Amino acid sequence: MGYVLGIDLGTSSLKGIVMNKAGQLITESTAEYHIDSPAPGFSEQHPEYWVIALEEVLTALTLEVVDFSAELEAISFSGQMHSLVTLGKNDEVVYPAILWNDVRTTEQCTEIMEQFGSQILEITKNIVLEGFTLPKILWLQQNKPEVWAKVSKIMLPKDYLGFILTGNIHSEYSDAAGTSLFDIEKQAWSTEICEKFHINKDILPDVVPSLAQIGVVNDYYANRFGLKKEVKVFAGGADNACAALGAGIVNEDYALVSIGTSGVFSSFETAISAYQGKLHFFNHVIPDVFYSMGVTLAAGNSLNWFKNTFGKGLSFAELLADVQSVSPGSEGLLFTPYIVGERTPHIDSKIRGSFIGMDTRHELKHFARAVLEGITFSLKDAQVLMESAKNKHFKQIISVGGGAKNRDWLQMQADIFNAEIICLEVEQGPGVGACMIAAVGNNWFKDFESCRDMFVQYKKDTFLPNKENTASYEKLYELYKEVYPATKDICAKLTNLNEN
Repeated sequence: MGYVLGIDLGTSSLKGIVMNKAGQLITESTAEYHIDSPAPGFSEQHPEYWVIALEEVLTALTLEVVDFSAELEAISFSGQMHSLVTLGKNDEVVYPAILWNDVRTTEQCTEIMEQFGSQILEITKNIVLEGFTLPKILWLQQNKPEVWAKVSKIMLPKDYLGFILTGNIHSEYSDAAGTSLFDIEKQAWSTEICEKFHINKDILPDVVPSLAQIGVVNDYYANRFGLKKEVKVFAGGADNACAALGAGIVNEDYALVSIGTSGVFSSFETAISAYQGKLHFFNHVIPDVFYSMGVTLAAGNSLNWFKNTFGKGLSFAELLADVQSVSPGSEGLLFTPYIVGERTPHIDSKIRGSFIGMDTRHELKHFARAVLEGITFSLKDAQVLMESAKNKHFKQIISVGGGAKNRDWLQMQADIFNAEIICLEVEQGPGVGACMIAAVGNNWFKDFESCRDMFVQYKKDTFLPNKENTASYEKLYELYKEVYPATKDICAKLTNLNEN
């Protein structure tokens, strides 16, 4: 039959997904690892954690699938974006990987944007944020010059695993686009940015398309896991791009809403869009196209906080059991999910969440519904930016993550987004996208569209907008948008007082 393996290198675990030519999920295996925080705001991992996890997953798959070693044909990757991996002249790791959620680089971000902000935005199409790779490089230059002097090669996490498996060092467009070093249009490292910040381009990896074969599994791993075939290894992609691909978004007709701890609203883009940094804009894993992405920092996190604070002892099902009995708008109650700051469209670390309109009528069910509505409104901010730029309306939106697990919330999404909401039959996240890259790269399919038809299945049960509810939500959304400017200065003052 033949298998492909998608390796999804996440922040807290590595998952391996095995699929066959018919698009069937054969099995999966996960290995966890921890995040090191040696100082406040620091978030690090040693790349060796990922190698150990990869070996654990490969061992488990070999034991679980009788013919895995004989039938594995190709491997590709999905990986956490932005995190900085540094190697020395002998390919040794010279400093722990600084992760995407590390926030030590606020000063460096300010320096970059003050010195070169307009040019950075023009070249990379993105504002530089703490999570991105360039400010991490500057932090090393300024705070660890003895380490920086040893660096001979820089790469991103999934690319390190590609190097471990093949001995070859590469990156690819979708991940490189999140470094603040990459020219999105030219699909090449930016000479201007590198020269401005004293980065020798020789330390940057060669960049290839996501479908490029970067090598074959080396003899060490082939012998260790008894691989019978020469297993091809393909470059892979950034986790959000792979998640969109794994959800079947291969053209502009669909958008993706993903609600985990944070929330993402993303769409397929065939041309450069002028978002002026209000949305992330990156090269896609699909050849010669892009994707845009809005981020709500506390999506599922807002619901978790609400449950842990006001619904202790309740399951999520119990907490949300009565929300359908509450009319849209929660009887005059609005929630803004800014409990850890916000990313899209405000980029404001000091804004904080709020309930607006509380009175004596409101019970737990009203607050619970308001939280769901507020999270969805925050994601609508990204939808509106995308649709305005494209002068179009998404008719279908694929919902994944926690927001796809509750029928009442799915109906709210349909009503607030004013679009049909569809869900995946089997939701495996970015790992499926990595499998699809391996399958297309291995010539199982001529393109991603034909691969999608085999690898992605949707539930027949969909959610259509209720016209009356949608009309109500359109008015409520206009009020929701007024909360941020009305509370911005108050929240900043409160934050400053709390810090002093």
